[in-house]
Amino acid sequence: MRIAILGGGHGCYAAAADLSEQGHEVRLWRRDAAALAPLLAKPSLTLRDHRGSRDVPLALATAEIGAAARGAELILVPTPAFAQQDIARALAPHLDDGQVVFLPPGTFGSVVMARAAHEAGSRAEVAWAETGTLPYLARKHGPTEVAITTRATRLPTGVFPAAQSEKARAVIARAYPAIEPVEDALSGALMNAGPIIHPPLMVMNAAPLEHFERWDIHNEGTQASVRRVTDALDAERIALREALGYAAPHFPLSDHYLNDRWMYGNAHDKLVDSGDWREHIDLATHRYVREDTAYGLAFLVSVADWVGVPCPVARGLLAIIGAIVGEDLKEGPRTLAALGLAKLDRAAMRRLLERGFDA
Repeated sequence: MRIAILGGGHGCYAAAADLSEQGHEVRLWRRDAAALAPLLAKPSLTLRDHRGSRDVPLALATAEIGAAARGAELILVPTPAFAQQDIARALAPHLDDGQVVFLPPGTFGSVVMARAAHEAGSRAEVAWAETGTLPYLARKHGPTEVAITTRATRLPTGVFPAAQSEKARAVIARAYPAIEPVEDALSGALMNAGPIIHPPLMVMNAAPLEHFERWDIHNEGTQASVRRVTDALDAERIALREALGYAAPHFPLSDHYLNDRWMYGNAHDKLVDSGDWREHIDLATHRYVREDTAYGLAFLVSVADWVGVPCPVARGLLAIIGAIVGEDLKEGPRTLAALGLAKLDRAAMRRLLERGFDA
């Protein structure tokens, strides 16, 4: 299958290497031409995992988004939420009927990107899908090297519009057989693990993150008190899903630490043992704040407000991190109000999620 991968982060390079090694024709696009230069010179990635280290050639590395997207059955966008609208606008002229765009994870980006492409003039019949996490725990170790600690074993995935769910998941499953159906894009967005894992870790590790040059928030930073806050925050997410009528399994985050039923199986020990997450984190700029909090957690709070579900832990974490960075994060760009969707009633939201913007 021809697959376009858009972006240059850890997940993008992991996907490019992994899917190329599986035999897919992978075209990697990155807009940062200087960072892409080593791959333009030699379109090959060094992949490290439990099987060792090897070179994996790519079909194409390019700074032209059209060259990557042209003829692709699957377009994979494992980029931060704050990059999604710009990518959708750049991608819009190159979309064709029948393509599937997959956001792992999405933060409701499936709806945001679909609207941005529509507003940019695209009328291609495209399915936009999102899941709750990257398909990999991975870290880049250089301009052409990526290490995969583990691969996802379950990827709950929602599609926008939901009417295209079966067709879209059939395409995605050719690359990621671990996908599992959920009801729609909002259900998929409320599987996003980042806004549940990372905001408590940022707040409750703020002092050591500022004091030490490198700190492992998943090892020393994940003590029993932190876990209790994470569990309480996750309980609010699950209560919100239940209030919206979404069915179990809700993928409670406690499974990530206690057993093999979560999205990566029993991966927390592997994550810590790898040492790849002992890193420098700038509280003002890191994506755990700029994406998972300012976008993801603010989105969750806005949906809870729209439904009328209390979320005191989420609201408190959003306020504290806002105080740390000196911003009012509850008015973030991914809230339902900012997206112009807070005025919809539940019936109108269901119609939008089922049929898309042309409904």
